[in-house]
Amino acid sequence: MFTGIVSDVGTILELEQIAAGQRTKIGTVYDPDGIDIGASIACSGVCHTVVAKGRDAEQNWFTVESAAETLALTTVAEWSVGKRVNLERSLSMGAELGGHLVLGHVDGKATIVERTEHPESVYLKFECAPEFARFIPKKGSVGLDGTSLTVNEAEGNTFSVFLIPHTLEVTTWSDRAQGDEVNLEVDMMARYVARLAEFPSLAEIAK
Repeated sequence: MFTGIVSDVGTILELEQIAAGQRTKIGTVYDPDGIDIGASIACSGVCHTVVAKGRDAEQNWFTVESAAETLALTTVAEWSVGKRVNLERSLSMGAELGGHLVLGHVDGKATIVERTEHPESVYLKFECAPEFARFIPKKGSVGLDGTSLTVNEAEGNTFSVFLIPHTLEVTTWSDRAQGDEVNLEVDMMARYVARLAEFPSLAEIAK
């Protein structure tokens, strides 16, 4: 479980194709002594399991492996050495919930169709598949590349957000441009409500 509050921007150090998919070594400020093997870390919104960790003369690092399904559904397949990724450690019981509850189970990808610079913010408009758009309401929460963001407007299969300077400074959003794809996770509460609505109520069943 995560909150969508990015706590580090890591750098891809090494990529290796393996039988199961892809193995990635990521540089980080996280102290490896505080990371357990098997721990979960969200990497640009995708929950990954740590399979190795360490430090060398230059920096701390950890390694994760991405399965074929992850590569098919997310932007992980587009990672390259030197690319920056948003990182978040898993939520601890009792910790402050600054964003919204995020599972790290990416639903799919959204495409930036517009980026407009404003004096104190950046406006981003996205397009996603209709099957995901139904879960993204105006003023609701959405997870994009591991960042908890508030939806500004939502119409059809498009929606928009505004990014403040702090968000641009501490995440990879300053790197993003029109045409880029990002990882999308819809709000899990909206997903559960929609699922429950598919079934008849107890009153209807009793008739």
